[in-house]
Amino acid sequence: MSKLKILVTGSNGLLGQKLVYKLKDNPKAGLIATARGENRLIDKSGYEYVEMDISNKVSVDSVIDKHKPDCIIHCAAQTNVDYCELNQEECRKTNIDGVSNVVDACKRNGVHLVHVSTDFVFDGEAGPYREDDMPNPVSYYGWSKWEGEKIVQATNLNWAILRTILVFGITDNMSRSNFALWAKRELENGNTIRVVNDQFRAPTLAEDLADACISVAFRRAEGIYHISSETTYSVLQLVKKVADFYNLNKTLIRPISSTALNQPAKRPPRTGFIIDRAKNDLDFRPTKFEDALVVLDGQIGMKFR
Repeated sequence: MSKLKILVTGSNGLLGQKLVYKLKDNPKAGLIATARGENRLIDKSGYEYVEMDISNKVSVDSVIDKHKPDCIIHCAAQTNVDYCELNQEECRKTNIDGVSNVVDACKRNGVHLVHVSTDFVFDGEAGPYREDDMPNPVSYYGWSKWEGEKIVQATNLNWAILRTILVFGITDNMSRSNFALWAKRELENGNTIRVVNDQFRAPTLAEDLADACISVAFRRAEGIYHISSETTYSVLQLVKKVADFYNLNKTLIRPISSTALNQPAKRPPRTGFIIDRAKNDLDFRPTKFEDALVVLDGQIGMKFR
């Protein structure tokens, strides 16, 4: 039986790294990992790494036309919400033009495209959301991801879009942190932290999202899927749960409103997903947040032993 040839974009990122480590030794998969710059993963065995900049059409065309994957899991994106608000042209090149470049190459090569998107396509006024709820982004980042979704949906490709929320985990090279690691580090250092009390999210363990992407790839599933944990918490609740897990001082946590935080980009107040479709079609079973912290802690121990 021939292997499913899967190409991952953004393989240096959190989700990309999880996908590489889950797929590289899978006997049913042949893996090509791609990202800008050099490969930042520690383990470079069991897959081929190719440098590819999704914002550069020549780069995308040459790599995809050469390797002709059966499936592309498109993780590469500019995901820093405030950075996107302040650097809109750069955001557009990655989150919109980059999607167009990948889609065009997929069309030419008959590729099944698995595109990763976000809860920030919604305005947060009516969460939790189903797949067929109408997006209405409130930030440039959210708008750019919605535009990317529309590009994917307008094609006659076999495509799937996986929207996700507040992904957290640990990677080989933590060039960016996430809320769980940030809270742990700051509280361990005795620092006071300001945490919003009026934003509500259903956090997603990176391994869960990777498993969902892989399930879609092997099933050649199509359509939109919502991928997150089942329970929606305030961001303040999540940070307090991190503090409880590590027995850290919760008096260092200062609740603050989104307005008072005064970030460049507006955030949707309440998202969360209804994930019945993913559970039924993909056999998706998300990890509860408390259990996910156990997973994360084990990985931290492995990294720093």
